[in-house]
Amino acid sequence: MSPMPAPYDAAEPATSCRITNAPEIMTAVVVQHDFPMYDMPALMDGTFSHLAEALAAQGIRPIGPAFSLHHRAPVATADLEVGFPVDAPLTETLELPSGYEVIGSSIPGGRIAWTSHIGAYGGLAEKWGAFTEQVGESDEQMTYPFWEFYVTEPHPDMNPATLRTDLFSLLEPRS
Repeated sequence: MSPMPAPYDAAEPATSCRITNAPEIMTAVVVQHDFPMYDMPALMDGTFSHLAEALAAQGIRPIGPAFSLHHRAPVATADLEVGFPVDAPLTETLELPSGYEVIGSSIPGGRIAWTSHIGAYGGLAEKWGAFTEQVGESDEQMTYPFWEFYVTEPHPDMNPATLRTDLFSLLEPRS
């Protein structure tokens, strides 16, 4: 796996809000608009269980953990991309066995805020709330998109309390 650039390569979780610059990262993703939040596990499973193999057939490798990138705040539905950062651009559309289509995209570069969540996915909403508050207290303004890197790959035998998810948000440019 090619190395991910900072801050995506952080070996240790961020225990508080950090502000930094991040490069644009090429991705291979499934894009969904108005996707029902209740069906998110099916989208994640239907993407992540097949995507690495489909990319390998194209000579493309994931260079980091699975992620989801949101273009607006999810309520009942979400506008999002789910996939992997990759080592080469995906130039054609791939169809996964789950029926989802994969295209090339990117995570934007620029000034970002980030932090880490350690624990089950059910605690992510609370962590996002605390993160948003910390960003505001630092006199920064979050903007879209925002994204999550699922640093710890889940498996059936694991303790959900040990999952690490890194949270990121693009910030308004400084004038």
